[in-house]
Amino acid sequence: MNRLVTSVNLTLPAWVDAAAYGEGLYPTDEAKMRLAVELARRNVEARTGGPFGAAVFDAATGGLISVGVNRVVPLNNSTAHAEMMAFMLAQVRLGKFRLDDGGHAFVLATSAQPCAMCYGGVVWAGVRRMIVAARKEDVEAHTHFDEGPVPDNWVDGLRARGIEVTHDVLRADAVEVLKDYTRRGGADY
Repeated sequence: MNRLVTSVNLTLPAWVDAAAYGEGLYPTDEAKMRLAVELARRNVEARTGGPFGAAVFDAATGGLISVGVNRVVPLNNSTAHAEMMAFMLAQVRLGKFRLDDGGHAFVLATSAQPCAMCYGGVVWAGVRRMIVAARKEDVEAHTHFDEGPVPDNWVDGLRARGIEVTHDVLRADAVEVLKDYTRRGGADY
């Protein structure tokens, strides 16, 4: 009889540490997004996952808290999206299950509009601001990904919960990563 699996180990690729932690502070939206898009690009080039990158920053200082890249296929885990990886690693680093616990504000920069799962994750993780590069229609036009049932008024839903959303920061750069992933024959799911 097979035994149940009782633990999960989610990891980022070895190249992430050197790629992500060199600059220190990220004072502008463009600097934050440059990191998220670069993580997505490197993930595609290294063939270590899907074309998505994300990072969590301290809102007051611009300090980097955590990063994530899509690891769904290599880890055989449908929850290993870039945003979810960044949230989990930030929560472990800070020792709290909700980032805004204690009143401190955090920002998520993500190379693409969150899918249905990550949309919910944004609410539950406790970020106060989200910066987005590519839109859902970009993802669906340039890959075969199904982003799920994200509400049409998703921005309004986040704003109603006190989460600010900024769109289209380095959108063209993020779209190029999506196109490159498809040109390289990346897996769709």
